[in-house]
Amino acid sequence: MEAHTSGLARRKVVDGLFAIVGLLALLVGLMTLTALLVDLTLDGAERLSWQFFTSYPSRFAARAGILSAWVGTTLVMFVTAVVAVPLGVAAGIYLEEYASKNWMTDLIEINIANLAGVPSIIYGLMALGLFVYQFHLGQSLLTAGLTLALLILPVVIVATREAIRAVPGNIREAAYALGATQWQTVKDHVLPYSTGGILTGVIIALSRAIGETAPLVTIGALTFIAFLPSPPVKAEFPYISFEWLMSPFTVMPIQMFNWVSRPQQEFHFNAAAAGLVLLVMTLSMNAVAIYIRYRFRKRIRW
Repeated sequence: MEAHTSGLARRKVVDGLFAIVGLLALLVGLMTLTALLVDLTLDGAERLSWQFFTSYPSRFAARAGILSAWVGTTLVMFVTAVVAVPLGVAAGIYLEEYASKNWMTDLIEINIANLAGVPSIIYGLMALGLFVYQFHLGQSLLTAGLTLALLILPVVIVATREAIRAVPGNIREAAYALGATQWQTVKDHVLPYSTGGILTGVIIALSRAIGETAPLVTIGALTFIAFLPSPPVKAEFPYISFEWLMSPFTVMPIQMFNWVSRPQQEFHFNAAAAGLVLLVMTLSMNAVAIYIRYRFRKRIRW
């Protein structure tokens, strides 16, 4: 009896220590983010203006803006999400719900896990040889979006599989007992319950992609660009144009790198302001995804 009591007390102490360590880790992350935001705000807040958002880069720091950079980032992330999210979710559903458990699927799972840890520059080199030289897509927004889609695809697949795996098996059994097909079970029961976990993985993946620089530099992203891509909507038939996919581009991290590499301190202030904008874009994108996840979870009634 005494041994059982002492063992229980020991486990409570361990649980308390783990809770303290977890809280400290959370505080360290929050303090780091707060310090970064404060530093960027102090350096770049004065440069945040309408002119900064609507001006092209310039060799004069006071006239330089991020118009081409934030437009390029938005378009690249749009292409990345359109390609990576449906493909990654579909692959995760197939591997978890439909694929037979054999050596082939085990090999695929191992390779997906390994691809999630490959350095981003490797994806840039692969995209340079495949998309630029082999498929002749050029140094375009389409190439950039496909490159980042390949970069985050393993993360989306793994997150999708883990979210689906967390759905209780009795939900599937109840659906089958009522005569539902496998696809109806997945569509009407498994996916709604796993949407929160899938969106969490998508948030993490897109947050990684928006800050990547190495693969985009490898495929030829411009450090200075003074024009915007072709508009996706036109006044004449067929009204929708895809010419913008083949346009040259730059993104926020590359524009920041270009300014930081200059010796003038005014350009460093521009880089700080651009960094603040990039953080706001990332947090806003995450907030939208979290809201969507919350709405999906709210609709579910266990």
